[in-house]
Amino acid sequence: MTDDAPELRASDADRERVAEILRDALAEGRLDMAEFEERLDAAYRARTYGELAPITRDLPAGAAPAVSMAKEPAGAGSWAARITGGGGSSTWAVAIMSGFQRKGRWTMPRRFNCFAFWGGGEIDLREADFADREVVVNCVAIMGGMNVVVPPGVEVVVRGIGVMGGFDHSEAGVAGEPGAPRVIVTGFAFWGGVGVERKVTRAERQRLREERRREKLERRASRQEWAARVRDDVLDAHHRMLENHQEFRRQAREDRRERRPRGSRGED
Repeated sequence: MTDDAPELRASDADRERVAEILRDALAEGRLDMAEFEERLDAAYRARTYGELAPITRDLPAGAAPAVSMAKEPAGAGSWAARITGGGGSSTWAVAIMSGFQRKGRWTMPRRFNCFAFWGGGEIDLREADFADREVVVNCVAIMGGMNVVVPPGVEVVVRGIGVMGGFDHSEAGVAGEPGAPRVIVTGFAFWGGVGVERKVTRAERQRLREERRREKLERRASRQEWAARVRDDVLDAHHRMLENHQEFRRQAREDRRERRPRGSRGED
């Protein structure tokens, strides 16, 4: 992690990358449980990169992907740019009488395992990169619920089993775009459920809203232009009628003058 922009706001995905480094360090014996819990708490409370940087400064840089301060938007039109290979920035999540979220810019691994007991979680892939062209979200929900959000264009396959619970199949069977990843949702739900929904990103939703607003303004301008043309046509027709009427009256006077006896024409 660099210190080029310490006041830049950190995202949930950035905090989760740091948490992944800490978990690996705990598993390797570099941190004891007390240090791990203290640093993990600090990571989830951090609001900026400046607060995140010291947490992993004394740990090997290769333990997990470093937090990038370059907030580039997700590739809008190229799926190939979003299938990055390598590992994911987060590989598991647990919610016990609580909740979790994986959203924003993060890398979905080949397999993501999540567990919820009397809790819930959200796995949002709309702005995510993908470690492979086919990824698996393995959900175990016991008296809890999870929701998997995918962007338009992604193929979804649902293979989960529900006992007094269920998996949402409404998005399964929709053909994916060429080059788009395939997301397999599997697992087990007991007195719980796993939902799958397809949604556009907030930026795309805003773009569509602006596009609709622009089209509405264009339609209104078109209607106003049409009304102005109709008004001008009506005024032109009215002026022509007045001119014709005046010409008719002038011609009628001329005709009457021509029909009068010669001696009385000077009276007009």
